Order: sequence, then structure tokens, then C-alpha cells
Amino acid sequence: MFNLPIEGEELFALEFGDIVNYFSLYTTTLFLFATAFIIIAIIARPERQTDIVFGTDAVYTKEINQDNLRFQRFMAIACGLATLGAVCSGDLFNFSLFTALIGITNIGIVAGVNNRYVLNAAYNYGIVAMVATTFLFGGASMALGTCGTLSIWELAGKGLVPLAAKMFLVLGVMGEGMAPFYIAKAEITRAPGAPYVLMIHVSSLLIFLRVIEIILTV
Repeated sequence: MFNLPIEGEELFALEFGDIVNYFSLYTTTLFLFATAFIIIAIIARPERQTDIVFGTDAVYTKEINQDNLRFQRFMAIACGLATLGAVCSGDLFNFSLFTALIGITNIGIVAGVNNRYVLNAAYNYGIVAMVATTFLFGGASMALGTCGTLSIWELAGKGLVPLAAKMFLVLGVMGEGMAPFYIAKAEITRAPGAPYVLMIHVSSLLIFLRVIEIILTV
């Protein structure tokens, strides 16, 4: 499998039947980035947020509800752990499952703020994420029906996965992970606890890079 240029050197593989969770140079790089931001989410302490009014000397400090803060921290860590699963999974179904979990935790991070505009953004994102789940598991189902296996290890380099299945996987990832960029970014980055929003953008980038690797591999 690792003769393919995109993967780089094989570092580790763990077999469960035909499902092989693996680390290549490529996926290990993604894994380390996700791990770094999990650590940031754990140690970050954004107890206060300061807004500065442009063009004036006005400065406002917001009080942050500690219960909301703890919930956002928990969801950010859960999002990071789901991202770790997605980047090292060797199975299309498990990849889809972890990606759907990333979408759920992203909604939790956004919805952890008591602000009407932010909650509306979370609602809109939730609708997009639910639709994207159909594409994710639809793509995995098409691959299974056509190839008889969901193992990326078994499918690598054979070109058996239909183009439609690959397109479905990409659309699913865009809906689950990329949606915050065009739906909620402006509002949630102004919300209290905004440092945890970094995990949304990091997970979005990493799973998009992973799905590109998958469609080029299978």
C-alpha cells in the first residue's frame, strides 16, 4: 500500500481482520497536529474576553459562564479525539463514523454559548451536518456494494471505488467539517470561549486533508 507517493513511509499498522488501522508519514503528521490542539484545549483558560471598539478607547470585558466554558472545553477535546480516530482509521465506515462525530462535537462547541446569533448559526450548521451524514455513509455504502470491502488497506492502489462514492465522501466531509467556515465563523469567533473554536477549524482542515488522501489512495 505504501508504494503510493502520497502516503510516504509506513510507520505502523494494526490489523483487525481486513481492517488495518495504519500510520504513514502523511497520517502521522495529521495525528500530531490534532494531538497538539487537544493539549491546547486542555490547558487553555479563556476566563475573560475583551472587546475593543475600533476607533475609540472603549474596552469591554465579558463575563463567561463557567458551566458553558467547561462544556465547550469538553466538546473541543471530544472533537480532537474524534479527529484522531478519523486520521488513522483504515476503514471507510469508521472514517465516516468519526467524521460524523466531529460534526456533532462541532455543533456542541458552537452551541455552548448563550447568544441568539450563535445559536442560530449552530442550528443552521446542524442541518447541513445532518444532510452531510447521508453523503458520508452513502459513499461508504457504495464502496462496499461495489468492492465487497471497506478496508482502505485492501482497496489501496486498485482503483475499484466508484467516482460517485469518492464524490459522496468529499461532499460529506465538506458538510460535516467545512460548514463552520461559511455558516458560523463570524459569530462564533466573537463569542466567549472563542479559543475552543480553533478546534472546529483544525478538525475541518485535518479531515479534509485525510479524505483527499483516501480518495487518491482507493
